[in-house]
Amino acid sequence: MSKMTPRRIVIGDVHGHYEGLMTLLEAIAPSSNDSVYFLGDLIDRGPHSAQVVKFVKQNSYHCLLGNHEQMLLDVLGDGQIYGPALQGWLYSGGHATVNSYGEAGIPTEDIEWMRSLPTYLDLGDVWLVHAGVHPQIPFEKQTAEEFCWIREEFHSIPQPYFPDKLIVTGHTITFTLPGVAPGKLAQGNGWLDIDTGAYHQKSGWLTGLDITNSLVYQVNVARRRVRKLPLKEAVTQIDPSQVSRMRRQMLRP
Repeated sequence: MSKMTPRRIVIGDVHGHYEGLMTLLEAIAPSSNDSVYFLGDLIDRGPHSAQVVKFVKQNSYHCLLGNHEQMLLDVLGDGQIYGPALQGWLYSGGHATVNSYGEAGIPTEDIEWMRSLPTYLDLGDVWLVHAGVHPQIPFEKQTAEEFCWIREEFHSIPQPYFPDKLIVTGHTITFTLPGVAPGKLAQGNGWLDIDTGAYHQKSGWLTGLDITNSLVYQVNVARRRVRKLPLKEAVTQIDPSQVSRMRRQMLRP
């Protein structure tokens, strides 16, 4: 009897949707031999951030630092509330995270765990990062600011940043990129974005990518609809010039 090849499974931005995540993982059914990676933004906006963090920690899954974890660390990272960062975090969905932890508050061990999260993971042929990389900055000089926050500069790159690695990201909801329908993944020059907007009412799709078998698993967190399809059927190709053009139009007075 032949053994199944261990899978590499990447999960997009969960944003507190614990029940949707459980439904997604039930569909994927990872075994103990599979490797599961989360791209960050476990928290904020959805109703069960505390449960999502607890689940990922208890299972010792790989997880990256997302910009929402970074915002929380900016507020509470040194044990004291930093007022100037607080309102920005709460406005960006932090209220839901606070509510999910209840009166006990966010425990120190969760803060320390978030502080320990890497900003990227190199899997050889695949490179995982929350947001992307800055194409004009040498790799060794890039920081969490680029890895957790970048958008347009990365999505409009004319050629792959790495000649031999596919960059897989979350962070930017795919339907905000030109020509991408809600629920579709977006692919550009050397990158693949799998944040399909689980928390957003226009989408509701949470995505898991089986890199090994080029399969996409998705659950709609509002309608509990589950689907599985080949990667090539789930992806919309992005024209980098269209990204730049859309950005310029958005910035017009």
